[in-house]
Amino acid sequence: MGRGRLRIHLGAAPGVGKTYAMLAEAHRRVERGTDCVVAFVEHHDRPRTEALLHGLEQVERRRLEHRGGTFTEMDVDAVLARRPRVALVDELAHTNVPGSRNAKRWQDVEELLAAGIDVVSTVNIQHLESLGDVVESITGVRQRETVPDEVVRRADQIELVDMSPEALRRRMAHGNIYRPDKVDAALSHYFRPGNLTALRELALLWVADRVDAHLQQYRAEHHVSAIWGSRERIVVGLTGGPEGRTLIRRAVRLAEKGAGGEVLAVYIARSDGLTSASPQELAVQRTLVEDLGGTFHHVVGDDVPAALLAFARGANATQIVLGSSRRRTWQYILGPGVGATVARDSGPDLDVHIVTHDEVAKGRGLPAARGARLGRWRILWGWLIAVGGPALLTLLLSHVDAELGLANDMLLFLTLTVAAALVGGLAPALASAALGSLLLNWFFTPPLHRVSIADPKNLLALLVFVCVAVAVASVVDLAARRTHQAARLRAESEILSFLAGGVLRGETGPEDLLERVRETFGMESAALLERTDDLAPWTCAGRVGAGPAPARPEDADVDVPVGDHMALALTGRVLPAEDRRVLAAFAAQSAVALDRRRLRHEADRAGQLAEGNRIRTALLAAVSHDLRTPLAGIKAAVSSLRSDDVAWSPEDEAELLAGIEEGADRLDHLVGNLLDMSRLQTGTVTPLIREIDLDEVVPAALGGVPEGSVDLDVPETLPMVAVDPGLLERSVANLVENAVKYSPRDSRVLVAASALADRVEVRVVDRGPGVPDAAKERIFEPFQRYGDAPRGAGVGLGLAVARGFAEAMNGTLGAEDTPGGGLTMVLTLRAAGAQPGPAGSDVRPERQTT
Repeated sequence: MGRGRLRIHLGAAPGVGKTYAMLAEAHRRVERGTDCVVAFVEHHDRPRTEALLHGLEQVERRRLEHRGGTFTEMDVDAVLARRPRVALVDELAHTNVPGSRNAKRWQDVEELLAAGIDVVSTVNIQHLESLGDVVESITGVRQRETVPDEVVRRADQIELVDMSPEALRRRMAHGNIYRPDKVDAALSHYFRPGNLTALRELALLWVADRVDAHLQQYRAEHHVSAIWGSRERIVVGLTGGPEGRTLIRRAVRLAEKGAGGEVLAVYIARSDGLTSASPQELAVQRTLVEDLGGTFHHVVGDDVPAALLAFARGANATQIVLGSSRRRTWQYILGPGVGATVARDSGPDLDVHIVTHDEVAKGRGLPAARGARLGRWRILWGWLIAVGGPALLTLLLSHVDAELGLANDMLLFLTLTVAAALVGGLAPALASAALGSLLLNWFFTPPLHRVSIADPKNLLALLVFVCVAVAVASVVDLAARRTHQAARLRAESEILSFLAGGVLRGETGPEDLLERVRETFGMESAALLERTDDLAPWTCAGRVGAGPAPARPEDADVDVPVGDHMALALTGRVLPAEDRRVLAAFAAQSAVALDRRRLRHEADRAGQLAEGNRIRTALLAAVSHDLRTPLAGIKAAVSSLRSDDVAWSPEDEAELLAGIEEGADRLDHLVGNLLDMSRLQTGTVTPLIREIDLDEVVPAALGGVPEGSVDLDVPETLPMVAVDPGLLERSVANLVENAVKYSPRDSRVLVAASALADRVEVRVVDRGPGVPDAAKERIFEPFQRYGDAPRGAGVGLGLAVARGFAEAMNGTLGAEDTPGGGLTMVLTLRAAGAQPGPAGSDVRPERQTT
């Protein structure tokens, strides 16, 4: 049975109606007689979505116990046993409860697809793995549940479920998405119009790229060479000359006139390397086009106009931008030029723009000799000169009345031999020398029309002619071969310099390098194949291009081995042997990039494990000491109160009960910090930012310290701050408790606030022993207590939690020395921008004591 088909409803934002659209599609399929079941759909208490579940068969979910709670997940085994034609699986990026068959729901879906079951699923654009950083920068929320982009890209169909931000906010306000008590918070935070607009643009662009990839694949599979102008793509032809910058800017302006325009700058290098391009100028132009949002491409081709048109048609370009020729007028006798040839052969579906510039007609030097790899036509012309030239010259000299002399006749025949060597190489030149010597002997050396030679001087002259002709032909051929070798080396060094430049620019992924080699040599696809041993089957470690990757290196048109168990496989055409040296460099670098990626993943995994082990070790140490101390005190007090041997006075009972309460408070504080640190480590802290006055939050944070131990100096004229009140209160409370803990008993802690430009600072000042500069950052790490003071009643998490909450609110927390001794904690918060107080008011700061 074949693999099932995957259809995904991609949502631009939560609440746009992905699940509703999926269920509506399921009803349509059921009406058509399709065997369709609900494997897992979450309606989130939305009445209209829940109503669509009626009439659809639902597979019973699997129940799992986790941390004292009961959760339900999709029962993969039950779905496989039921074996429907189509299964509905909601929330593709969902993380399964520990103990499930797979860690992620998309892995469950892969099992269903492998079993031949079609799956219809849903996912939001913010859950795509590659967009995590972008979504976090827009919304301020880090998405913990993600799905690899490749999983979604492999879907057979992707349908965008979209809605305007205004309509989505109205749906939210009507209570169709969240419960009424969560609507205001959602509208003021995640569902702001700016956030929704940005997410919508991300979704539209991602789907547009996916559609473009499908179009390219379809064109490749059906061998469509005609231009389909579905999207403006502008190819800029570069020569390495100074006019390239003008062409790039002109192409970018053309692309900006149409939505979604794309600029592709391409440099065509001859395979013999004989070009006048400046590597420095090409590097500048590459940087310019990439800065302007375009892409740079390097292609090898002997016929520049044909290679440029082939690249444009392969990229489905709609326009080509070229510069006016830099050749002088007399140089046009050598040919019409690249611009005129491209314009002539472009056809009706490809527009060509010829752009004037300051370098027009200033000359670009004589064309370099190509005498390297000779084409078929050139060799044919060489033989024509070698055979027909002496015959025509003999006919001409036979009908001329003037006697030129044997020496002059030999010089004329020698000229033809040199011409044959320059055009056709060594073999035509040798043939010309042999034929010329025979014709000279028969027609111009006495006795005429006989093979014999009467005068020994004429015999010597003919021998000298043959030797000179052979020598000249050999020298010309040797020069051509040396030129060809130098040209090949230059071409290879140019390609390798681009490879090195790509590595320096960060294009170190295997796919980037494979795309570079595929593009450089004009291949259809490039794949990196590997296997574990000589008998194991080959697997694809990475591929680019259209069409399936070859299953074995032997199936490819070109294969380059990399070590014993890896190979670079290319399909499209057979490349000459000279190119294998450059291909070997690409293959080796691709293998290194693949190893580097795997080592990076291993290092990240090892770092996570090491961090987890460190936290677990510190937590065990904390549990073994800091948590046991208050538990021991509570246990002793309770045992004393329950003892029948001692009659406790009311004062003693009150003291024991106070000890129990104090121990319970310490335990509650320690457990609270542990839970907060766990939330920070897992990234689940989601602050609800709103504007508030500091005097509404800071006094409430002092409830956990002894009365009279803190002086509070918060002016009423301070601007409001943009914070999460709960997180701010917890941060200040931890700072104050830490300061009181390390302050001398006869001193008081000062909590002062002040406004500086667009921020507000809260300073917690103590007169304790202080902390050296080298340890000021270390005290903010989890499970760190400076000096490990025995009076410490915590596990070393208070300052770490305070800094984590401050950074979650876009604030900062640092430590400074207190003048005269001690430590000052500086909490910097972002001001909300409100006026500090009524104009002309004379409100003085009020010092409070708690």
